[in-house]
Amino acid sequence: MSTRRRAREIVLQLLYEADLNDWRDAATSRKFIRSRLQGRKVLTDFAAELLDGTMARRDDIDAKLTKLSTNWALHRMPVTDRNVLRLGAYEILYSGTPGQVAISEALTLAKRYGGENSPRFINGVLDRLFKYHSSPESISS
Repeated sequence: MSTRRRAREIVLQLLYEADLNDWRDAATSRKFIRSRLQGRKVLTDFAAELLDGTMARRDDIDAKLTKLSTNWALHRMPVTDRNVLRLGAYEILYSGTPGQVAISEALTLAKRYGGENSPRFINGVLDRLFKYHSSPESISS
């Protein structure tokens, strides 16, 4: 398994937890990430950036996802799908990850942790987001 993929899995776990429970403080989250990634600094920094960035921009990401997920309210989506979408959207919109890589990684997470229809749904939403990314006014909040 790609080490960055493992970092994304850990971030997905923390996003899932934050969606259902109180949000851990940054220090506790970083400690959890570091323990799961066996102290590898580069990966720990990568995962922490994904987590912190996704959480900091969650409202903006959610607004964009709501506009692009036809016939689905964000709060009605399965928790895993919602958080895979958030992570993928963060990578497409705000990180240095190429859009197609972000979509591919999100699909891998969806296949592993989501339901039977999760990959197709997530692919459709993130693909629309990626296409509209060059013209943000199309999906601005």
